[in-house]
Order: sequence, then structure tokens, then C-alpha cells
Amino acid sequence: MTDARSPDAEVRAKLSALVPALRHFHSALLDVAKSEYEFMHGPVKGPFELYSLVMNHPQFQWLRPLSGLMATLDEVLDAKDTTLTERNLTDVQQALGLLFAETDTRFAEFRGGYTRAKGDARVRETEAAWRELLGGIQA
Repeated sequence: MTDARSPDAEVRAKLSALVPALRHFHSALLDVAKSEYEFMHGPVKGPFELYSLVMNHPQFQWLRPLSGLMATLDEVLDAKDTTLTERNLTDVQQALGLLFAETDTRFAEFRGGYTRAKGDARVRETEAAWRELLGGIQA
């Protein structure tokens, strides 16, 4: 029995399922970063202050590589007249793999924040969810 869906539809479905899983992971990491910030500087006074901190404060900078990857993934999925292939899926897997690869020094700051955050149960749960979707990328 063959699947009637096109390769584009299959890849699009896989990447579309990954988007919310990565958002939940990013949200969990952001909560940890916010807690670290509040420990040092006091409570964040609302979502606008948090947004400003995420965009401008160096203590949140480690999240930017993941934020950028998520934005790129959204752009790829939103692009009209673009046929997605297994290569798109491989590219996302490789990009996520690089974030966690000890040998890639470009993302050392991300890995430092991630290492601090992975003690949090929600971070572990949300990470397991996106890894399962992509077949267990090794960190």
C-alpha cells in the first residue's frame, strides 16, 4: 500500500509538527533564562519588559541561535510556490545537531545556557518531544 501524499506534503507535515515542539522547547528554555535573570535582578514586570530583555539583554543572547532557526523554519514553511523535499528535513536536523555539537564553537554560548537549563523537567520533556519527531537527533 502506498501513501497518496506527495513528498512535499510529507515533509511539510513533518516540519509543521516540529514547529510547535520547538516553540515549547524554546519557551521552556526562556523560562529558565528568565528565572536566572530574576534571581540576579528582581522580577520581570510583564511581557513587554521580557520581550525587551530577550531582544536586548546579553543574559538572553544564548537563546538567539534557536530563535533564528525557528524563524527560518517558519519562513520555509510559509514560502509560497516552494516544493519541500527530504533535503529540507535534513537541513533542519543538521542545524539542530550543530546547536548541540560540542565541536562547533559558534554555538558554545547556546550550549552553556542549555546545560544550565536541562536540569529543568519541562526543558527535558519538551526536548524529548522534538527529538522524537526528528528521530532522536544526538546531542
